[in-house]
Amino acid sequence: MKKIFLLGFILLGAYLSSYSQEIGLRFGSVTGGSSVAIDGVFTTTDFTRIHADISFANGVGVDVLWDFIYKPIEGEDLHWYVGAGPYAFMGQPLKIGLMAEVGWAYQFKNVPMTLAMDWRPAVQILSTTKLNLQGIGLNLRYIISNY
Repeated sequence: MKKIFLLGFILLGAYLSSYSQEIGLRFGSVTGGSSVAIDGVFTTTDFTRIHADISFANGVGVDVLWDFIYKPIEGEDLHWYVGAGPYAFMGQPLKIGLMAEVGWAYQFKNVPMTLAMDWRPAVQILSTTKLNLQGIGLNLRYIISNY
């Protein structure tokens, strides 16, 4: 229970101190074996953001990635990003590891939505050590506020 409270406090702090927020769903490969997660993006600067996922399937899976955002053409709505960060699955067995991320996102002009696709290779270091290269996901997020 303390871990869930701490996670909620961290996510609330990131939400309140950020420039822009997006919330939605991630479909595909998700920590913990589920195929759907709650997906959130919290912009920290003009070029960085926190990208977090929470999933529930026989436990709680949490991914927290720090992304760097790149816009190939100024003013365009398509951008790409890379990032890395920890992940944890609090269930049986406990799994902890590191994850990278490479993705592309499109922000719609007339609708406050973002559609993104990313790949998340991961290295599990606790419980067992293994490499996972199959972390492909599709993200659909609603833009709550924009800077």
